[in-house]
Amino acid sequence: MPARNGISVTDQLEPHAWSNEETAAYEAAIEAVNGAVGAYSALIAAEEAKLAPDAAVLTAARAEQSRLARARESLRSTDHAQIAQARQRYAALAREVLARIA
Repeated sequence: MPARNGISVTDQLEPHAWSNEETAAYEAAIEAVNGAVGAYSALIAAEEAKLAPDAAVLTAARAEQSRLARARESLRSTDHAQIAQARQRYAALAREVLARIA
């Protein structure tokens, strides 16, 4: 992490004790986002393999990957509703994107 005034950002964090359930839910949410990012990677690869790739599809898929990266960074383990919603939303998104390829 970049230092601010010679102190790293992680050194400024408050301690937080995670329960096993919070840890598992947070990790599952991260994996759901990663699955959606991976689905867009597969879509990009499939589009690039075409004789005439659609630039709009590629641009949109890359933009979605960037949006997903920001969403992943915004996840907070203590926000149980956000974590539950992310797990469901991004797992469904990955399935939708992969269905477009099949």
